[in-house]
Amino acid sequence: MAELLIVYHSKTGGSRQMAEAAAAAAREETPTVLKTAQEAGPEDLLGADGYLFCAPENLAAIAGLMKDFYDRCYYPVLGRIEGRPYAQMICAGSDGENAARQTARIATGWRLKEVQPPLIICTHAQTPEQILAQKTIPEAQLAKCRDLGRALAAGLSMGVF
Repeated sequence: MAELLIVYHSKTGGSRQMAEAAAAAAREETPTVLKTAQEAGPEDLLGADGYLFCAPENLAAIAGLMKDFYDRCYYPVLGRIEGRPYAQMICAGSDGENAARQTARIATGWRLKEVQPPLIICTHAQTPEQILAQKTIPEAQLAKCRDLGRALAAGLSMGVF
């Protein structure tokens, strides 16, 4: 049976809530592994059939620990995961587009197949206090994360991708 790997990083809880919502729904369709970017490694990418990457945008870029995950895994799996499907979710204070572009560039290098445009959840955190505060993602936004996780997992399970 196809396995979905969800890799996330979260410092203030937003991305964690998004990843957990997606994983809960995905598990209804196919075996799903949820790992933090610090825990995940090349062996996890090699063992999965599809991926969902979830990270916050920090200073108009993907968060450093998510970038570290990509740095540690890029060359060990290069040429070995080509054609596998992926999607991504970004938790952003205002925009999220640049972080999404950075992840898409990495996925392009791996020759992954994007199966949905990035889901960007905006928290509108603009002050230092808001940016550093723990986040609570509204239910309507978490529903979008569940829908993405469920759809990606169902596609994997049915062999659509």
